[in-house]
Amino acid sequence: MGSAAPTPFTHLPQQQQTFQPPLIANDNAFLGDVASSEKVNPASPVSCGFYRLEKGTPLVYTYTYDEMKIILEGEFEISDETGQKVRATKGDVFFFPKGARITFRTEDYGLAFYTGQRKEGAA
Repeated sequence: MGSAAPTPFTHLPQQQQTFQPPLIANDNAFLGDVASSEKVNPASPVSCGFYRLEKGTPLVYTYTYDEMKIILEGEFEISDETGQKVRATKGDVFFFPKGARITFRTEDYGLAFYTGQRKEGAA
């Protein structure tokens, strides 16, 4: 009986400082995946990356998957259709369930790290 080979982890050094997420909406919303489990777990992938919003047009997004987000820098005003509204700052953690319609605003900029239950690039 043979045993399975060990599975290595992935290390992506200094991503918060070096990764530049691409523009996804308006002229001020940037988002990009830096890693995904899709190749090793195609049935239930998880993807993660960075979201940056700069002053300007708010981003309204309806989630088609569950996502967790932690605020790394700056601040956001985050609201939903229930009337809930939060001033999000460094260290705050959010869960956005599938189906939630979320509005992100900022008076300067905000940077967040997210993990979503979706394929890479499917945001």
